[in-house]
Amino acid sequence: MRWWSIPILLALGWFAFTLTPFWALYDLARAVEARDVDYVDRHVNFRTLRLSLVRQTTAAARDAISGDPNLEPRERQTLNDAATALALALAETMVTAKTVVDLLDDGWPETLDVPRPASATPATGLHIGSLSRLVPYYLHSEMRGFRTVVIAVPPEAPRSRQLRIRLRMRGWVWRLVDIEVTEELRAEMAQKLARTLAKARAGERR
Repeated sequence: MRWWSIPILLALGWFAFTLTPFWALYDLARAVEARDVDYVDRHVNFRTLRLSLVRQTTAAARDAISGDPNLEPRERQTLNDAATALALALAETMVTAKTVVDLLDDGWPETLDVPRPASATPATGLHIGSLSRLVPYYLHSEMRGFRTVVIAVPPEAPRSRQLRIRLRMRGWVWRLVDIEVTEELRAEMAQKLARTLAKARAGERR
């Protein structure tokens, strides 16, 4: 074997490896279309997904709390702590295989009782009708090391309207570990959290 063939083979091997998460993405899209909750349950790391959604929701809630001029600093801190605790409790019970399918299907989790506002952008989701459809997903992806890839869904949409899903390889199997939701959904989830928190505070004052 000539020496110059080694870097070529390495480059081809790396390219082939970067294709493997997209086979997993294709299977995930098929499972979402078929509402195959069992498949999703086996290929999602719910612990990391729940923690991610908690971070996204509480960050949006903190922005709303910090923008309220009527709150004292101590009150803001108390509300921030309560928002985090409440978000953790809600995520534990509400982020399931069924809600993941619901979210990836059209970009909005109707089963979480988060109404889509009339001003929301049209529904988007993970839809891969053929293998050729994987090409734009590949072009709009970002490999992070050897075991993690971030993929924009749908790839052609503006950044604010995209879900960004993160797949990670463990035990030679790619699993979904994170979903960064759209700005609109994050704001609605924060409002739902704020309403629940307000009801809890009102009950304490009685």
